Amino acid sequence: MNNLTERFQYLITKALDGNLNSEEKVEFEKLISESKDFQNEWNSLKEIKEVTKSMKFKEPPQELWDKYWLSVYSRLERGIAWILISIGASIILIYGGFKLIESIIGDATLTWILKTAILAIIIGFVLLLVSVIRERFFLKKTDKYKEIIR
Repeated sequence: MNNLTERFQYLITKALDGNLNSEEKVEFEKLISESKDFQNEWNSLKEIKEVTKSMKFKEPPQELWDKYWLSVYSRLERGIAWILISIGASIILIYGGFKLIESIIGDATLTWILKTAILAIIIGFVLLLVSVIRERFFLKKTDKYKEIIR
């Protein structure tokens, strides 16, 4: 009986997902017709699946989010997380940049003009990135409407 129960569990899982092939479907229907327990379990799981398909998460009210963001701990926690992510990403980007520049300069097959062009693109990208980040921080500090909810 244990192997039969294991087989039924396997088939009922596939049936719930709609993945039974024709042979398995015949076997599954036979098991359900022969056992009242299997039939009850199948009906119960079908009902649960239908109910859970129609369920949706309830969104918390806006007032709750406003209260959450007024908390010093919440703002501090998020700020520290972003600082740590930024530091880690910066270290990885700097290390990768140095390795890239090192491999470009050390590559004897590239001509000097191609090396110069590649390095100019990399340096230009870095300068542009730093400029954009600096601008965002400056605007964030001087934005007199940052406390207004849009």
